[in-house]
Amino acid sequence: MIQRLSGVQIGLLVAYALGMVGGQMLFKLAALQIPPGGAAIDRAFSLVRNGYFLVALVAYFLLALLWVWILSFTPLSRSYPFAALAFVLTPLLGGWVFGEPLSARLLAGIAAIACGLLLVAR
Repeated sequence: MIQRLSGVQIGLLVAYALGMVGGQMLFKLAALQIPPGGAAIDRAFSLVRNGYFLVALVAYFLLALLWVWILSFTPLSRSYPFAALAFVLTPLLGGWVFGEPLSARLLAGIAAIACGLLLVAR
């Protein structure tokens, strides 16, 4: 019998997924500040000076530490599906914050991911 995740475990896993979403939003903000065209090396150097990009890197480093800590007391097979929460929230926020298109097909896929997460989390 599979042991249910505790409320603390679920809370930490949701926090991890929300952190991943936040990191993706920061990466998008960084991408929007990259000057279009130009040499690839110039574009890469613009990222090194980009505050959004640097904060996203720090956030992802801290999230990696959080993930390893979570895995020290939560099975990977039960934890990893929560990463799918980022696949649900990131496109929705991309549509809301950045005005990116959300097609019916994309929304159906997001709904399928959310349903799958519910099945696994229970």
